[in-house]
Amino acid sequence: MTAPHSDRAPGQAGQGPSGLAAELTENYRTDKLARELGWYASFSVAFGFVSIATGIFTTYGAVLNSSGPRGIWAWPIAVAGQLAVALIFGALAARIPISGYAYQWVSRIANPIAGWVMGWISFTFLAVVVVAVDYTIAATILPELLDYSYTLENAWAITAVVVLVQAILVAWSTRTTNKVNQVAVTIQIIGMISLTVLLFVVGAVTGALDFGTLFESKPVASEGYWDFGDLNHAGPFPLAFLLGAFTIVGFESAANLAEETKDPARVIPKAMAHAVLSLGVLGMLFLIAVTALAGDTAELAQSATPIATVITDVLGSVVGNILLILVVISIFSCGLVITLSGTRLVWAMSRDERFPGWQALHKISHSRGTPLSASVFMLVVAQAVLAIFATSSDALFSLFSAGTLLPALIYAGTVLMYVVKRRALPPSQGFSLGKWEIPVIVFASVWLVYELLIFRDESFSEPIRYALVMFALGAVYLTYLLIRHGRAGLTMPDLVDVDKILDSDVEAIEEFEETEEERR
Repeated sequence: MTAPHSDRAPGQAGQGPSGLAAELTENYRTDKLARELGWYASFSVAFGFVSIATGIFTTYGAVLNSSGPRGIWAWPIAVAGQLAVALIFGALAARIPISGYAYQWVSRIANPIAGWVMGWISFTFLAVVVVAVDYTIAATILPELLDYSYTLENAWAITAVVVLVQAILVAWSTRTTNKVNQVAVTIQIIGMISLTVLLFVVGAVTGALDFGTLFESKPVASEGYWDFGDLNHAGPFPLAFLLGAFTIVGFESAANLAEETKDPARVIPKAMAHAVLSLGVLGMLFLIAVTALAGDTAELAQSATPIATVITDVLGSVVGNILLILVVISIFSCGLVITLSGTRLVWAMSRDERFPGWQALHKISHSRGTPLSASVFMLVVAQAVLAIFATSSDALFSLFSAGTLLPALIYAGTVLMYVVKRRALPPSQGFSLGKWEIPVIVFASVWLVYELLIFRDESFSEPIRYALVMFALGAVYLTYLLIRHGRAGLTMPDLVDVDKILDSDVEAIEEFEETEEERR
């Protein structure tokens, strides 16, 4: 795309009533990404981002300490809540299949200012969650796999290298990145199923399985276990929801690659729902297996790598290490998809001239066919976030807490917008909630309110500070946009068949311009 002049408001071409429509349309016709992704690729993106291997290995120890083994029963409730959210996201993705997901939807359906805020929160989330995911490799897997002592310094160094490799892959080739991810997701599916079956079989043969452990609270006191808590503290069982709330996020990344997906209105909603369902079932079975084999849960809670400890104890070091290698591959895939999704969001907002440094960040590399500048930018931001959190003795908890709070805000804001504007949405060509719309909305809303209330607990003070600092930076830039360009400068394309515009349908473009002229 030829960069618009920076001395005027975005979208204001100054060419008469249809100038805005013409320029915005042109922005979506040029610097396009190739449509190469089919159903399995889209499913792999959603599955790879969610990655139960990553989420469970990251958060199981924290939940064991806060909620005991009984806390795993919060998992199916959290999965059901996130599935309801995924269905609503699917209904939106089928109507507005553009890179940028919630940013694009809210901008067009609600208003561009709210959409910009949603986009900035999404960027803030992706910047921290990629570090949380990659830090898991250094903090919970490699120390067990390679038999060395975890320290803040070596965790920082290893995570920095992993983040760098992922950024290089994303910048180098989207096709290669997706092939790597598809292979990794296939390995994750085979590996997690094999791991779960082996744990059950070996546990049954050796007599180590104890299903009574699933209902114990130790090391957490049973008294007051089910209490919701007070103003500054969440009860033990509510805190257990963080296991599912942190793990079952990122399914919407499939929607963030809509402009690279074939028939996105049909493919993406199904890919997101299938990913959440399959991950939910497999994750629950894995949690039951690990918890039933946990032995002394009070002792296990002291381990820095409780999942890896159980696997090695039950399956032996050789088999255990092979499966841990598969888990490392799964976690790497998760971070890779997050990096890919983050670059697409930054690129999409920059294409609309809504992101700091958009003049450079909206460009597509002609040789690589990727948003190279956006990839480098995400790398720099991720390394900065790592530097902020890596000096904390509780870095992993802070990272995963921030990675749970921010998507909850994104989901809540998007669902609220859907509730208010659902009757004004453009027609869907691929997916609809139909008669299930109201039940899905109610369940998703109740779940998200409950989830957000958990973050009143004072243990989340550090991730809340991170969020507030990032929000403050965003507020400064948004204020700059409004002062420099005014509200009109944030105008987004009207509700039209954007998919046709992206496919360079001339008739759709002319209709777009005529509609804009009539509206004005």
